Amino acid sequence: MRSERTLLSRRCALLAGPGLLLAGHRAAAQGQARRLDFADVAVGAPPPGFSFALTGGGPPVRWAVLEDPSSPAGPRVLAETSGDRTDSRFPLAILDGVSARDVAVSVRFKPVSGTVDQAAGLVVRLRDARNYYIARADALEDNVRLYRVVDGRRIQFAGVDVRVPRGRWQALGLRIEGDRLAVSLNGRELFTATDRTFAEAGRVGLWTKADSVTHFDALEVQVLR
Repeated sequence: MRSERTLLSRRCALLAGPGLLLAGHRAAAQGQARRLDFADVAVGAPPPGFSFALTGGGPPVRWAVLEDPSSPAGPRVLAETSGDRTDSRFPLAILDGVSARDVAVSVRFKPVSGTVDQAAGLVVRLRDARNYYIARADALEDNVRLYRVVDGRRIQFAGVDVRVPRGRWQALGLRIEGDRLAVSLNGRELFTATDRTFAEAGRVGLWTKADSVTHFDALEVQVLR
């Protein structure tokens, strides 16, 4: 039994990737649950275990680990730091090693700054940088929206107006099963919607917009099927 536990623990550590923390290896074995933070990643460096991409225009993305002692999950967080103000620019940080059709994803986020936008997003069923679902919370607009991005074009199909305070840690969640999507904020389900645009398995990740500086931490991914 001890050797089985040791082997399972090693497998989970490998899934997390170097420099990332994975919590709950029992959950990983039973429900494919992963929880990642950036505790061991050097400040100023992009985290291992992610690929980076861009939807839309503007210069290349610049994701990096920063110090933020206010984070409940630990003092190191992930942010897109370029500050570029191109309105149609949507940076992506895509988790490596996960492809799922039905999945529940959540992340803690803190909107820090941005004059064009102050946005945080979760991506599921990503085919490539031009095709995916995105749940987005915005501190400038005080709303949470659900979009499909098709051939690089972002199309809203659900959403609610709700306070998204700047400078405060919050939790955004997105769950997709079949053609049903559910979006939550701080553990409370805000709305559901149905859509059949992307029916196959895809990758998951984080998303921002334009000059948003948003701190992310405690990314949780549970593969449902």
